[in-house]
Amino acid sequence: MSRIVESFPRKITTLDPVFITMSDGVTLAATIWLPEDAEADPVPAILELIPYRRRDGTVFRDMKMHPYVAGHGFACVRVDIRGSGDSEGVLTDEYTEREQRDAEDIIAWLAAQSWCTGAIGMTGISWGGFNALQVAARRPPALKAVIALCCSDDRYADDVHYFGGNLLTEDGMWSSFMLGMNALPPDPEIVGARWRKMWRERLEAISCWSETWLRHQRRDAYWAFGSVAEDFSAIDIPVYAISGWDDTYFNAVPRLMQGLNGPKKGLIGPWSHAYPFLGAPGPAIHYLKEAIRWWRHWLVGEDTGIMEEPAYTVLIKDPHRPAHFYPEHPGQWVGEPGWPTPSVEMQRLYLNATGLATEPVTGPLMRLKSPVTAGRDCGRYGGYGGEVPDMAGDQRREDGLGLCFQTAELEDDLTVLGAAVVDLELASDRPQATIIARLCEVWPDGVSTLITWGALNLRQRESREAPTPLVPGEVVKARLELNHCGRRLARGNRLRLVLSNQHWPVLWPAPGMPTFTLASGASVLLLPVRTAQPDDGGIALEPAEMSPPVAATELRETHDSRIVTIDAGKRCETLTLDSDYGRQRLEDRGIETWSAVRDVMAITEDDPLSARLETGWTLGFKSRDCDAEATSRVTLRSTATEFHLQWRIEAREKNETIFTREGEAWIDRDHL
Repeated sequence: MSRIVESFPRKITTLDPVFITMSDGVTLAATIWLPEDAEADPVPAILELIPYRRRDGTVFRDMKMHPYVAGHGFACVRVDIRGSGDSEGVLTDEYTEREQRDAEDIIAWLAAQSWCTGAIGMTGISWGGFNALQVAARRPPALKAVIALCCSDDRYADDVHYFGGNLLTEDGMWSSFMLGMNALPPDPEIVGARWRKMWRERLEAISCWSETWLRHQRRDAYWAFGSVAEDFSAIDIPVYAISGWDDTYFNAVPRLMQGLNGPKKGLIGPWSHAYPFLGAPGPAIHYLKEAIRWWRHWLVGEDTGIMEEPAYTVLIKDPHRPAHFYPEHPGQWVGEPGWPTPSVEMQRLYLNATGLATEPVTGPLMRLKSPVTAGRDCGRYGGYGGEVPDMAGDQRREDGLGLCFQTAELEDDLTVLGAAVVDLELASDRPQATIIARLCEVWPDGVSTLITWGALNLRQRESREAPTPLVPGEVVKARLELNHCGRRLARGNRLRLVLSNQHWPVLWPAPGMPTFTLASGASVLLLPVRTAQPDDGGIALEPAEMSPPVAATELRETHDSRIVTIDAGKRCETLTLDSDYGRQRLEDRGIETWSAVRDVMAITEDDPLSARLETGWTLGFKSRDCDAEATSRVTLRSTATEFHLQWRIEAREKNETIFTREGEAWIDRDHL
């Protein structure tokens, strides 16, 4: 639980709304928190640029952090991306050229303000972390440092669209959310009488972004744009990269640590997709103090000592039994001088028919053919932590649907830090197939806890850009890198590697159901084993603090559920995820806001072409002069050769429908 702090070294004032004019004449809306005496004693500015409606969306977290940081001598600037919240224009996609140019315009405007020293930082979580890195690569002169949280350097490898060259069901879920968000109006209290015109402009421009994303199924120029991994040398300012092991984006932290040439730090804790001072699973940390130290060092020129501390700090999670959510992940914080680190070496284990061993053993051919329902208990790709039951449960069922290789009982604790790799030799009886690898910790009573996993579309075994089919029956070599992890396994438990070739409902299934054959001892697991260091245990991060939250009254309670339904007669399995985020009234601005989502994923036994995703959001906004609600729906199915995307958006004012739009697209499968 974060401690609430109400007084700060400098008294703050809030400027809202502030309108900033872009180079093409469009104005973007901002909220600025800054010290009251900033005109007499100017401060650096820190920009966060995201589309999630600053006054009735992210305000629930913004008020907990931006006033806190501002009270320590900064101007915190939260801007609605064009076409969102109270900003003019339309929002057409993620991470566009126009978005990045707008950021440059905002940075130049901030640097020229009389209350600003001219030094600018940029920060954000998720979308805001992505564009902080992207803008850093453009090198606007006033931008001096970045903190990027829960984001990625590679838009194809690590976002909500594709993973290991496979389509994620999260792609449709995310586009459904943005479809609904883009259909909400600005606040008449902020933009005045033009609010209806602005709303109509947004509605007329609306589209389902999945149609664009599905037309780019390999790593092409579309995904390369905005992926700073294309040229790490373009970023020449200090970067602090932060994520959590239960988030989606932690792989980017070690990649940035390895790829960036300038000053850098990395931090990975136990959290899911949240700021570390709000992090769930806990323990939450005093992230705001860490951020202030970073900003003072690079924006003020004060030596806070932050760069003398370990460059890469991670939580090594303790052994734990599986659960669909955790309040906390106990563990030990360790510091490394960088990444890669000399404290980690790869241990070589062979995939023998008799298990994992340090020497290869010949034996009978092994065969693998997973049912289409394999993957059900592996958790959601993008977990959100807290009380949401979307993390991986007991893996025993999943392990039984794959090909298992395990060690003998561990004679000592084993610490894994980094990305395990499986070098595979296998043959497939079909030209299209995916391989999935999971590492699990197996307890003496048989309970299996997921540690990490990875997947590879085998047509992309040689290239993400130029896929090549498999030749049925031909043995191929493929390297599968699993997600990074930091985990201690307990003495007396076993390490288990499980291979499968289905992972529904996280990954869209291949058109057929392949059978793999593997020779005993021909494939290898490379396990990143960390040796304990003399200074382990010397890092103790402080408990979290924050500023007071926005005053809100709960009008409808939140609720989350995860229900699996098996229709034995129809041989169909359905997973339904419901999240009702409740309804709240923001007392200081007279706004009510509400939202809920339902995701339904169904598949029929032995029929990968029966896979179906239906996802829909309801989002609402009510102020003195506006009562608006948007409902989105996105449905995805497929044949052996095409994806079939259908979508619908409905916008209502005072319960009367004022706008609807539907769309449908048949899109060729491109080696998926």
